[in-house]
Amino acid sequence: MSHNPFFAPSTLAYELPPFAEIREEHYLPAFERGMTDQLAEIAAIVADPQAPTFDNTLVALERSGALLRRVWLAFDNQNASHTSPAVQELGAELSPRLAAHTDAIHLDAGLFARISALYEARDTLGLDPEDLRLLERHHLRFVRAGARLSAADQQRLREINAQLASDATAFQQNVLAATRASALVLDSAEQLDGLSADTIAAAAENGRALGHQGKYVLSLKNISNQCELSRLTDRDLRARLLEASLERAVETNGPLAIRLAGLRAERAALFGYPNHAAYVVADETAGTVEAVDAMLARLVPAAVTNAEREAARLAEAASADGIAELAAHDWAYYSERVRQTAYDLDAAVLRPYFELERVLHDGVFFAAGLAYGLTFTERLDLIGYHPDARVFEVFEADGTALGLFLGDFHARDSKIGGAWMNELVQQSGLLGRQPVVVNNLNIAKPPAGEPVLLTWDEVRTLFHEFGHALHGLFSDVRHPFFSGTEVPRDFVEFPSQVNEMWMTWPEVLANYAKHHVTGEPLPADLVEKMAAAQTFGEGFRTVEYLAAALLDWAWHTVPAGRQIADAQEFEAAALAAAGLAVPAIPPRYRTTYFNHIFANDYSAGYYAYIWSEVLDADTVEWFRTNGRTVRESGGVFRAELLSRGGSVDALDCFRAVVGRDPEIAPLLARRGLQ
Repeated sequence: MSHNPFFAPSTLAYELPPFAEIREEHYLPAFERGMTDQLAEIAAIVADPQAPTFDNTLVALERSGALLRRVWLAFDNQNASHTSPAVQELGAELSPRLAAHTDAIHLDAGLFARISALYEARDTLGLDPEDLRLLERHHLRFVRAGARLSAADQQRLREINAQLASDATAFQQNVLAATRASALVLDSAEQLDGLSADTIAAAAENGRALGHQGKYVLSLKNISNQCELSRLTDRDLRARLLEASLERAVETNGPLAIRLAGLRAERAALFGYPNHAAYVVADETAGTVEAVDAMLARLVPAAVTNAEREAARLAEAASADGIAELAAHDWAYYSERVRQTAYDLDAAVLRPYFELERVLHDGVFFAAGLAYGLTFTERLDLIGYHPDARVFEVFEADGTALGLFLGDFHARDSKIGGAWMNELVQQSGLLGRQPVVVNNLNIAKPPAGEPVLLTWDEVRTLFHEFGHALHGLFSDVRHPFFSGTEVPRDFVEFPSQVNEMWMTWPEVLANYAKHHVTGEPLPADLVEKMAAAQTFGEGFRTVEYLAAALLDWAWHTVPAGRQIADAQEFEAAALAAAGLAVPAIPPRYRTTYFNHIFANDYSAGYYAYIWSEVLDADTVEWFRTNGRTVRESGGVFRAELLSRGGSVDALDCFRAVVGRDPEIAPLLARRGLQ
């Protein structure tokens, strides 16, 4: 296939992949040639007769795999954002092969010998800080990938990694299939009583798009509690919707979760760790299992107490409707009722003020201009991987081109649930590349010509994911190893969570929160009510999150060799042991659709959101009180943290911004957990 578009660097701006030319059949040949090329490059490094130097070993390693990197980044994005049966089949075939390819590099004794020789002599090489850190991090990665294991253990490691890769792919595909199959198909708009007119119209459009002409389809989000639960008046329908959500992929993914957890525990034991969590956190900012245990244990009692207090208020409201016991499918509905009564705040009244285009341009982009001086120009001449994927060029305050941002905001049947950021091109001074990043969300698409009105949570998600995008766009490192979001897992959510603060920053909120028809600003009394209601529901939100985090922790603190018979029984026991068996608050993700930990990189790492939020809350307080202007503070945050990627120790970056170690008090105040 001589004309495969992956075989040469893209000639488009910023090396944006040429999506107009890329077809599904291009992926496999590109992957195969990419793996072959990189292994040849590694062999050349090992065979170099010259003594190992930083340039002929580490720099050569950083330069290797250019073709493989191009196709891998593009394929990962397509498999999540716009998949197909052929792409899924290819993903299932490739995942164990790519795991084996990575093992072939990390378990290459000759390559590790060269890196080790440099590592032992590192103090004599005269390396600058980034180069020295690259050497240290590569050496550690090889050690943690098994370079020092015996030949027999390395062989078992290869087998484990291949099976883990295959099972993780199957898990994700099962979640996608179960999520599709569990959508509720309804015959009439009357069944959707309580939902707004535009939400009902979106359900009708969803029905049309999925082949149910004339019907209304509620597709599931990836989380347990579906957003429609807060508005649907039909209690039986609420129960059906939540049950459909909670029971996803039980038969297929229960056994897979057990096997994934067992294999991870066995792999950790090969490295001398008592469990997978201990292996993971040893290379995170948390450092130890005990540190994570201590933080989570501190938060659980206060969160449960808050939730119980909220439950009492909701039960009182439900009893007025003749409901004797508040069920999980009632919580969101009566929470919204109580919110309206206690704070005179109806979430449905807010949505007309949060139209997608205005929130994006006058909110998200405006805040980036306010804090960092950025401007954005939509590039209609550049084509994304799907018609919904829009391309924006990003410029510095002085007009210098920074990179590309792709926004793909709408849900569709070919996209996995949730929201995330991907890189399509990684920034690297060594390779002369500027960043190309993409944000994916899952906002329901209304009928053609209708406005896209967001919930407050969707506004938050838009700002959050753009925080990840900024982390990638601002990357200013030499080596691709450190580019953008290549930071510890329990640090990577920190910049994105900080970016959420702009959604309520007075100057920003006033700029985007305007009625989509009249252009009138969000009334001042609604702003005040939103502020007053800020901590309402934090008990539910914190318990929901902590239940998922501790569920992840339970699965990954299991020692090697322990037999688990049933995933649902294990889940129930784990939540009870953690003090989080709250029947009316299911975990944000249950085991069988917990893609974060079983199909992605968050295994033993879902605690990262709350761990990062400690840094986030502290940094937001710093932004508000440090005496600098917003632009000056943004400059410090960018220079000392966002631009550094993984080239500097993560907590050293935080200290360079705030001037001290992080403190938990701002987080406790934010979540009402003092």
